[in-house]
Amino acid sequence: MVYFIIIFISLLFSYLIIFYTYLHYSNRDEILNNFIGFIALCMVLFHILIVVIFMYQDVSLHADLVPGFLFGFGFPIALNFVLVAIASLLVFFYNKWFKSKDLKKFKLRLETKLAQRSKSRNDTYRKIPHVLIFIGLLLLWLIGVIFINNLTGSTEGMIPSENNIFQIYIQLLSTSGNTKTILLSLGWFYYLLFFFFYIFCIFVLFNEFARKSRTLSYPFTFFCSVFLCENERNSYGTYLHFAIGLMFASFISPPMVLFSILGICSISDLMTSQIGIRFGKNHIKWNNNKTWEGTIAGILSAFIICFIFVGWEWALIFTVIFFTFDVLTLKPLNISDNLIVPIACAITYFCIRFFFYLDYTITFIELFGI
Repeated sequence: MVYFIIIFISLLFSYLIIFYTYLHYSNRDEILNNFIGFIALCMVLFHILIVVIFMYQDVSLHADLVPGFLFGFGFPIALNFVLVAIASLLVFFYNKWFKSKDLKKFKLRLETKLAQRSKSRNDTYRKIPHVLIFIGLLLLWLIGVIFINNLTGSTEGMIPSENNIFQIYIQLLSTSGNTKTILLSLGWFYYLLFFFFYIFCIFVLFNEFARKSRTLSYPFTFFCSVFLCENERNSYGTYLHFAIGLMFASFISPPMVLFSILGICSISDLMTSQIGIRFGKNHIKWNNNKTWEGTIAGILSAFIICFIFVGWEWALIFTVIFFTFDVLTLKPLNISDNLIVPIACAITYFCIRFFFYLDYTITFIELFGI
């Protein structure tokens, strides 16, 4: 399979470019964000290459799964390279023909309108896409569960037969000739969620690289640079931290755990900031930008969301993690909660599930008999 070698080397080369570019355009003042984000990217992208090699060693996968996975991993990167090339050429010729470096007047008008918005509305516009992602994926899962359950009488493929990811990983490394069985045990919905966040992360990475570059362009850089907060203009946007954190979490978490983490990072995060902005009066001493009212609202929503998906034990664990990093970021820890919360929750599940065999309970399935 000559095409496998070509695509594999192309993937490796593309990932190395992403690693280098991520560090090159990172803000040197954000040491923790840069370090954790880089480690998360390395962990996921290099493990993709390892899994692909294991798949290639199983001859039974050559006809279908290997080409499909290679296309899924490679096409988003190739598409983004094409988008950057086309957008950069269009901007180059626009500047050459119209003798203008950018659309300054339009940008200034848009920034003036944005400055007139309230703080709560600006926060809503920044975070509502995260909530829409959560709602969209959840609806997709529910529709899939109901449809497959009515069709086959089971939820096979939607709920993994094995959710101990660390154990699956060890089996993958130690068991030869059984790669297909091990990978399929996760269920097809796990891969749908992971590929969604993988593709989302690749698009956001290219968008941020082009936004911070003086020579490259991308279709969405202009709007993102306008909607970013003042302290995000010189650093990476929070949507990149969100994308990296959730891609990492989707790689090492089964669907129900991922929905809990995604709910925390979208709905609970929005609740924390909105309640804090609108009703917050008691500011946290070491973090004057946050209030106890907002934090309490975030804690309550985090526990309810997690309880619905993974039961009260894991809801308590994830809520403690959310509370800890909510009150510690950005002061005294200069790190994005959109990055550290999903990574911390995913690693905690990854380890506790393996070492202490603490399983989760899908509460809403038991309540509604789905």
